[in-house]
Amino acid sequence: MLDPGRFDLSNEFNLLRIACGAFFVPHSIAKITEWEFSLDFFAKAGFPKPVVWQYLALAFEAALAAALILGLQLRIAGILGAAFLTIAAVACYRVSGRRWYWNFGGAEYCTFWALCCVIVAMHG
Repeated sequence: MLDPGRFDLSNEFNLLRIACGAFFVPHSIAKITEWEFSLDFFAKAGFPKPVVWQYLALAFEAALAAALILGLQLRIAGILGAAFLTIAAVACYRVSGRRWYWNFGGAEYCTFWALCCVIVAMHG
C-alpha cells in the first residue's frame, strides 16, 4: 500500500517528483495523437527503425510517469528519467539545427527536466 505521505503537497520534494512524472504524460499523448510527426522526428534525429523507438519511448514514458507520480523506486526512476531526457535533449538539439531554446525546438526543456530528475534521484 502506498504511504499517503507520498502525496503531501506541502512537501516540496513531492511536488517536484509528481511534476517530473506528470510532465511525461502530455508527451506520450502527443506521440499518440501526432503519430506521423513523432515518427518523422525520430527519423530526423537519426534513430534507426523510428517506429520501434516510438513504442519504446511510449512505454518508457508511461513507466516513468507512473513510478514518479506514485513515488515508486525513485532513485532508479530519477536516473532513468534523466538518461531518457538527456537522449531526448540531444535529439531535439540535432533536429532543431543546434538550437538551445525550447520555443525553437531546442534542448532547453529536456535538459531542465533531466536536471529535475537528477534531483529526484539524489533524494529518492
